[in-house]
Amino acid sequence: MATYLDRILERHREDAAADSRTLGELVAQTAALPPCRGFRATLLTANEIAVVAEIKRRSPSKGDLHADLDPAEIARAYEAGGASCLSVLTDGEFFGGSVGDLQAARGAVVLPVIRKDFTVDPRDVADARLMGADAVLLIAAALDPFELVELHELATELGLDALVEVHDEPELEEAMNAGASLVGVNQRDLVTFEVDHQRAERMAKEIPDGVVKVAESGVRGPEDAARLREAGYHAVLVGESVVTAADPSAAVRALVEA
Repeated sequence: MATYLDRILERHREDAAADSRTLGELVAQTAALPPCRGFRATLLTANEIAVVAEIKRRSPSKGDLHADLDPAEIARAYEAGGASCLSVLTDGEFFGGSVGDLQAARGAVVLPVIRKDFTVDPRDVADARLMGADAVLLIAAALDPFELVELHELATELGLDALVEVHDEPELEEAMNAGASLVGVNQRDLVTFEVDHQRAERMAKEIPDGVVKVAESGVRGPEDAARLREAGYHAVLVGESVVTAADPSAAVRALVEA
């Protein structure tokens, strides 16, 4: 039986296979772009735990979260609440996102923005740079070790930070072999979409010093943020609890002040 991740990856790989563009032509287009805003560096400057606040319209497991959101308005609210960076979903079919969402959000604030999507092809990395993202997500569970190395190297060459997402020790080892200096521990199982709230704490001590640590998914409020800060995380990436909040700015501020 196909899982959420299987279906999502199958569609993204089908799209990549049908793409007639060459990587060379895309990379050439990035040459004239201004420098990225520095996603990883910004996370390191936070006084306490940094918050990466996510703009997310829907999810495969829960359906609509905030389907009619205004990405620029939400981005400004997150920034006012003290978010260090933004995460914007650009997958349309499964999450209701778009390139337009990322560009509108980034254009409304001065914060660095990560393109949150299922990156499976080098052209996806180039596209992230071309659409204005400052960082790209690489999911270890979605890539073989060779692909992870290839995509991480390309992101670095293009000036993007790469957040390498892992779920367990073998995936962390793959991330380290790829040269990752920014690692996210996703507490959501991408097969079942269930959340294990202790996963990030267990994994924190396995991540080498010098690597920026980000806890992803399942951060429900200030108590979770404080617990993850104590576990050694530099940042939390938070989506559902802030995008569905009546006051997104206050929801982010509560996390920052946890």
